[in-house]
Amino acid sequence: MTPPELSTSPPVTASTDPAPRVIAADAPFIVVMNAGSGRRQSDETRAALDDILGRAGRKFEVRLVADPSQLADTARQAVRDAKAQNAVVVGAGGDGTLCAVAEAVLGSGCAFAVLPRGTFNYFSRDHGIPADPAESIRLLLDARAFPVQVGFLNERMFLVNASLGLYPKLLEDREIYKRQFGRSRLIALWSAAVTLLRTHRHLRLHIEHDGTMHEVRTSTLFVSNNRLQLEQIGMAEAPQLERGLLAAIAPRAIGRLAQLGLTLRGAAGRMSDADNVISFAFKRITVTHQSKRQRPVKVATDGEINWIIMPLEFRVAPEPLFLLKPEADVANANRS
Repeated sequence: MTPPELSTSPPVTASTDPAPRVIAADAPFIVVMNAGSGRRQSDETRAALDDILGRAGRKFEVRLVADPSQLADTARQAVRDAKAQNAVVVGAGGDGTLCAVAEAVLGSGCAFAVLPRGTFNYFSRDHGIPADPAESIRLLLDARAFPVQVGFLNERMFLVNASLGLYPKLLEDREIYKRQFGRSRLIALWSAAVTLLRTHRHLRLHIEHDGTMHEVRTSTLFVSNNRLQLEQIGMAEAPQLERGLLAAIAPRAIGRLAQLGLTLRGAAGRMSDADNVISFAFKRITVTHQSKRQRPVKVATDGEINWIIMPLEFRVAPEPLFLLKPEADVANANRS
């Protein structure tokens, strides 16, 4: 629901979007690949690249990142080399890996492409990019680069979502369960249920939106830049993302069982029907804690956990990321 005290920002018209870019037929590809997805998956991806791009006569190179702390530096070097070679920078991995590579690409003038290798792959699915390795690689050969919206939490970019409060804890616990039991959506859902049944504290936040300050008491503030994710949980703000806005969701302070029930309602695609959920679309908001103390808070951006000192500013990036993706009709068919 959208409470009366939190209004939706005016939409941005589609006519302001830059035109899509045609990629040169001989443009090479520099692939930044996260080795954390597993040796077998990395080998399969490399073999598919050799087969499909090799037969098409397209040059490419793979830069495998074994140490996650080196991902950002590797991505920045890939962008520098891509600018010199008129190449396309390709991220291969889950949403966190794709975000790290995309952050290096944004504003560089280079086109960006993805080979989805994660558990949920919300970013690629939202833009109609196939999960099948061979299909996503073939897409590189003839797709145009379309402008897509990205968000920022202070200086950290996000492609899918950013959050503070309970949601980062859910992600941390999910990673522990994945290391123990493997990567699957079922494990992720089970981990979430266990976490929600534990005791959790509520946040007392001040949210400045459109020049007005509002007090919100919630377990988590979740900001989405992904229409597919919002549609899956049944949020009415999903279409607003295509109008240049982000969507915020904050459940009102409720108990553990009620929190679990709200999560189940979201899994059934009916969260917008809940009376205890605040939701609104916006272009920029500033979030502070009621205590006014400048203290670090745990945040998550596309699954990556960090500590940031308040105030927190969530905003739409002023420039788009140019993503190789299918034409609109094909993308809509591939979003499920």
